[in-house]
Amino acid sequence: MNLRTTGPVPPVILDDVLGAQKMLSGVARTTAMEGSRHLGELVGAPVHLKCENLQRTGSFKLRGAYVRIAGLSPVERAAGVVAASAGNHAQGVALASSLLGVESTVFMPLGAPLPKVAATRQYGARVELHGQVVDETLAAAQEYSRRTGAVLIHPFDHPDIIAGQGTVGLEILEQCPEVRTIVVGIGGGGLAAGIAVAVKALRPDVRIVGVQAAGSACYPPSLAAGHPVAIDAPHTMADGIKVGRPGDVPFELVRDLVDEVRTVSEDELSSALLLCLERAKLVVEPAGASPVAALLSDPGAFAGPVVAVLSGGNVDPLLMQRVLTHGMVAASRYLSLRLRLADRPGALATLLSVLSAADANVLDIGHVRTDPRLGLTEVEVELHLETKGPEHCAEVTGALRGAGYLAVD
Repeated sequence: MNLRTTGPVPPVILDDVLGAQKMLSGVARTTAMEGSRHLGELVGAPVHLKCENLQRTGSFKLRGAYVRIAGLSPVERAAGVVAASAGNHAQGVALASSLLGVESTVFMPLGAPLPKVAATRQYGARVELHGQVVDETLAAAQEYSRRTGAVLIHPFDHPDIIAGQGTVGLEILEQCPEVRTIVVGIGGGGLAAGIAVAVKALRPDVRIVGVQAAGSACYPPSLAAGHPVAIDAPHTMADGIKVGRPGDVPFELVRDLVDEVRTVSEDELSSALLLCLERAKLVVEPAGASPVAALLSDPGAFAGPVVAVLSGGNVDPLLMQRVLTHGMVAASRYLSLRLRLADRPGALATLLSVLSAADANVLDIGHVRTDPRLGLTEVEVELHLETKGPEHCAEVTGALRGAGYLAVD
């Protein structure tokens, strides 16, 4: 089942993951598995959330980083390690290095969120800010490696990294032995590849579904081509899976072992993050919420019991604010519109009474009197309302129409 025999030798096998699990004992947490009644009702089967957002450093990245650095020779350790990352990998490398007594330098983009920069330093790494995007940051880390001899710790394209991430799969089988589908986010592919190696060796009947953000989906064209393909200008709020090209090592494993790769939109990511916060009481970053987004977008496509891997919870507070707002808009929990009123005393009070009767909460209101489109006796009012969902939005707009108000926008 897990022996290297005849035929092409895969870059990572079950024995590697089992060895990584022993190495991580007492280092990485066995993270919780939480049931989600709400998602279970949508899917029509039990849904469990594997909470890697509660792992040390806030993501699964510690697992692979520790295994990779622990496997270095004494000479390599003495030279130190270097990494490039905007957040999760940076923190994983920093803590793993500190635990192993290895000096670490982490290059981060100039625009990296301040909480992630501060956390990386607190875990013991020396942080160098360089470049506007991760590709520029990685180039700087590679140059530093060539110049100093420090070992570059890649975030996903190395067998030891994949073996470490695969320990998540072993825990899933231990915590939910009846699992039929595992849904996991994919960036470069290290986590999905590792989980697939472990799970398919022990339970080949379990279906593994990878999820990518639609604006950063490098795996579908790569799988179609049969080799890693780079995409131009990947874009998504989910920076944890914002990767322009699959890793060579994980691609081979994803191609052979992952059953399907799906994509989700930014609206679906926002709604998933909001659901995790409101219903599961879990702080999850957009990349970590991608499996939940896949469940929300097509709940009938997943045989249960389902395990959704929440890969991380390191979200910048400013991004969280924007994403939550976006999620509420996507869920029709916000309603924005402009109305024209007669410019006379009491007109606004009358409008507000209609909204109050419709149980709409006014978040913000603005007046425009100087637009040339307006008549001499007209004023335009811009409203931002909090509603209870699509049906309530329809009720509010219906109440406004019934009271004689016409929406400009």
